[in-house]
Parts: sequence; C-alpha cells; structure tokens
Amino acid sequence: MEARAQGYPARSVFKLQEIDRRMRLFRPGQNVLDLGAAPGSWSLFASQRVGPGGHVYAIDLKPIQQVFGENVVVLEGDALSLSSEVLAAHAPYDVVMSDMAPNTSGSKFQDQARSTELFLRALEVAMAHGKPGSHFTAKIFMSGDFKSAETDVRKAYESVRTIRPEGTRNVSTEVFVVGMGKKG
Repeated sequence: MEARAQGYPARSVFKLQEIDRRMRLFRPGQNVLDLGAAPGSWSLFASQRVGPGGHVYAIDLKPIQQVFGENVVVLEGDALSLSSEVLAAHAPYDVVMSDMAPNTSGSKFQDQARSTELFLRALEVAMAHGKPGSHFTAKIFMSGDFKSAETDVRKAYESVRTIRPEGTRNVSTEVFVVGMGKKG
C-alpha cells in the first residue's frame, strides 16, 4: 500500500517500519530524537509506536507540514549545528534516528562524503544524548568511509547491524546502520 494511503507523507516510513520489525527499536513510553525529520513520516510512525506516554522530538531545517499528536515536538533547525543545550533539554533519548541525506550534487564522491558527515554527526548526537542502553539508526551511503563509520558505531553499541530495507531503490547506495544497546 502507498504511504499516503496509510496517512504518511513519504514512503521512507516503510524503511523504518522494516527496521523496527527486524530490530525492535521502539517501545511504549520512549523518548525519541528524529534528526532530519521532514516530511515527518519517521516521526509519525515513532509517535504511534511510543504512544501517549512517549515523546518524539523532530528536527529539520525544512518546515514540517505533517500534523502530529501531542507527543511530538517539532524543532526547526540544522541538526548539524543545533546547540547541545537544545538537544540536552529533552534528553536523554531512548532512540536517536536519522534519515538525513545530503542534497545531491551530481558528484558521487562528494555526495558520499556528505552522507558520511551527516551520519557521523547523528552518531555524535546519539553518543552525547542517548541514555545507556539506547538505540541508534541512521542512513549512510556506501562508500570507502563506510567501514570506518560502522566501526565507530560498533565501539559504542552492544549489537550493530547494517540493513538495506526492501523498499530501497535498486540504484541507491543507501543502507541503515542500527546500533542496539548503547554502552555505558
């Protein structure tokens, strides 16, 4: 079924649903941080999974038009440069997730490098503001830097898996790295 028919603004929700089905990211009552949240599909899905006792903090540069329930707070800003105080105000988080992708430039090398930068920033936020035992998932484009980025996640989480959701287009190099159980 199409995402819009199910009430979601984008098909990216199917990727998160698959990751959640395979890894069990969400539970009722959790505190979730969604980096690069526009157009809002991931935040909407997470808000449904964490229920009224949980909260989702959705951050993006772009305005998010999606209408959410009371358990979602939208923060407009750059996830790469958002102050630690703003992020810490709602921390600690049980799940930090990122579907951020660079604006493509046409240069595969440049796009992959920017994707890795976004991924590492999301990991940095998860390390600083995720509670012990928390989970992390973020998109990254496969590149020469991938193994190094994945190793950084392995150092910080008990269990790590790389997932290429079924809904990913054949020509795409995107995968999602999932870290379960933040150490310490």
